[in-house]
Amino acid sequence: MSGKDPVIEVKDLTKYFYLNKGLFKKRGAELKAVDGVSFHINEKETFGLVGESGCGKSTTGNLILRLLSPTKGEIKLNGVNIETYSDKEFRKLRKDLQIIFQDSSFALDPKMTIEDILSEPLLIHKITSKYEVSKEVHKLLELVGLPKLSAKKFPHEFSGGQKQRIGIARAIATKPKFILCDEPVSALDVSIQSQILNLLEDLQDEYDLTYLFIAHGLNVVKHVSNRVGVMYLGKIVEIGDVETIYNNPKHPYTEALISAFPDPDPDVEKNRVILKREVPSPINKPSGCAFHTRCPKVMDICKEREPKLESMADGHRVACFLNTKNEE
Repeated sequence: MSGKDPVIEVKDLTKYFYLNKGLFKKRGAELKAVDGVSFHINEKETFGLVGESGCGKSTTGNLILRLLSPTKGEIKLNGVNIETYSDKEFRKLRKDLQIIFQDSSFALDPKMTIEDILSEPLLIHKITSKYEVSKEVHKLLELVGLPKLSAKKFPHEFSGGQKQRIGIARAIATKPKFILCDEPVSALDVSIQSQILNLLEDLQDEYDLTYLFIAHGLNVVKHVSNRVGVMYLGKIVEIGDVETIYNNPKHPYTEALISAFPDPDPDVEKNRVILKREVPSPINKPSGCAFHTRCPKVMDICKEREPKLESMADGHRVACFLNTKNEE
């Protein structure tokens, strides 16, 4: 159950990348990776952010962690704009903002033992003394379902699922308030995915964690999220309670994402929505609604005007002329 106070607030968040050209590297084309995104994440809540590759969801996560600086807009942590902190001040906040990567194989130093990897954040942020650090490492390993003997091993001695457990242990080592889960199960076998998702939910309950859970499709976030935002070409096109989004999607893109994964009941027939054309380039977006070049329900107005994100009911919002008035 989520709390009342937002841990993260994102308002009109925008990130443009500029492609240099010519011998003197003059500013060239503008790549709109994140284009006016707004949402909030309540305390102890899991907010899912879904969309195809290149939609801007990972860039949004990196902006929240201040790994990138926004072109405009603001990000608040517990009501304070993170851009107001100096680098020194924000380094102290790093322990409250952690990340679980898509593939921990690239996030674990192959030359370090697991004990060294897990000890590092504990000592840097002074979570424990050097005399108690081994005890704390063993506790972290047990929390994520690994034996104490794992501490003396190196990353290459573990399977993909075990490495992800180690990555989770490192993320919770500093007792953070917020964790960015950047596609944490997409590189794992289906049988292992459910184990990791259950682990994340158990840790959330035990430590009152707040998650931003990034994924390609709604099949994963449906089981772990309270609310979901659907992104397309840098914008959120639909946002709302996970059950509402899954059972009553209002945007054709959301319908396509839901139809892309099979129902566990073999007797249930699903109408697959096939998006035939490729995702347009974020450098040269289509006019009007960016999805109109692939939308099976496109209307003339979609090619001329960009729909705004408008309220439907109970926090459910959608940017689509099929369901909202979108008056000037």
